[in-house]
Amino acid sequence: KIPVPAGFTITTEVCNIYYANKKKYPAGLKDQVKTALAKLEKVMGMRFGDPKNPLLLSIRSGARISMPGMMDTILNLGLTEKTIKGLVENSGDERFAYDSYRRFVQMYSDVVLGVPREKLEEFISEKKAERGVKLDTGLTGEDWKELVRKFKDFVKQETGKDFPEDPEKQLWGAIGAVFESWDNPRAITYRKLNKIPDDWGTAVNVQAMV
Repeated sequence: KIPVPAGFTITTEVCNIYYANKKKYPAGLKDQVKTALAKLEKVMGMRFGDPKNPLLLSIRSGARISMPGMMDTILNLGLTEKTIKGLVENSGDERFAYDSYRRFVQMYSDVVLGVPREKLEEFISEKKAERGVKLDTGLTGEDWKELVRKFKDFVKQETGKDFPEDPEKQLWGAIGAVFESWDNPRAITYRKLNKIPDDWGTAVNVQAMV
């Protein structure tokens, strides 16, 4: 048996309602997600947004047929300036924790906020050159902490808004981004090539991080 982390699914039906309803969610969805999240917290023995024992989430698409690499995924969702402290303490590894944090900020900035991924990669390359290392693994926890700050400053500069520090806002931003990715150019092209109907829609899988 393979232990699979607990999670829940927002169905493809919601995706179709979202598009038919001028990109608005059906009534009652927010409450259903809240209830499902509370169950997930109970199963995992962790709390979403808890500074001491934070539950982190992966948000993935789930179409009826596999569409590899066509839609968006966000990992380590729920990391904030408060919850990162809990991850550092629980893992006992500052480098791992801040590397996870920068990955989340990088993915979220790109997928949800539309910030150019290339620029964030440039910051990492500059830091590696400054440290005289070739691989990401050569950077320290302190380096990643500094890069998280740089990423967030760049997000503010590009979007005029602060990077979201409220885990619930992060969650709904990610759910919206997965639904939106059903209609991105690469997914549309993939469906045309593979004769996949547009009205199948994608689900959103919300799962605890390992």
